[in-house]
Amino acid sequence: LPPYITGPLDDPELYQTVYATEERSAAAPTAGLHFTPELLERAEAAGVRLARVELDVGLDTFRPVTEEDPERHHIHTERYRVPERTAAAVNEARAAGGRVVAVGTTAVRALESAFDEQAGALVAAEGMTGLYILPGFSFAAVDALVTNFHVPRSTLLMMVSAFAGRELVMRAYAAAIEERYRMLSFGDAMLIL
Repeated sequence: LPPYITGPLDDPELYQTVYATEERSAAAPTAGLHFTPELLERAEAAGVRLARVELDVGLDTFRPVTEEDPERHHIHTERYRVPERTAAAVNEARAAGGRVVAVGTTAVRALESAFDEQAGALVAAEGMTGLYILPGFSFAAVDALVTNFHVPRSTLLMMVSAFAGRELVMRAYAAAIEERYRMLSFGDAMLIL
């Protein structure tokens, strides 16, 4: 569990996505906690093509950025896997003018790590990624992002700022606080287009 969850969970299954198949991550990919089997079925019925990736979340994901200059922060590595069928689905969607919506920062990290710039396409890949996404990063694999509200000075918040722009993200966080949105793992989510 993240360090900010200090007590036991009433039901440990609440901290598990409905589509998880492996028990290797140190933490749940929390953007996925918002999805139920019914919601996934409705999305597919509406024509959304679902594709899966794996990224084994490490405990360092909760380590704050302590460097004054975030670029000097040493980011952790995590194991990821993008299956062939996922690479094909993403490339087909892009070729047809569709959007690739990543559910969570872990999915973004896996997809962007597997993007082959020379080929201009996502490729099946498996390995360790140390990809550190900061403002100024040029996204190649992902067009939209579903994510939770993250802690300040985290690599996750920096990735969200890279995706949407720091000023817009800070305005969204201010509005979320004013409207009393829930933050962090069991909190509300946002969709960034």
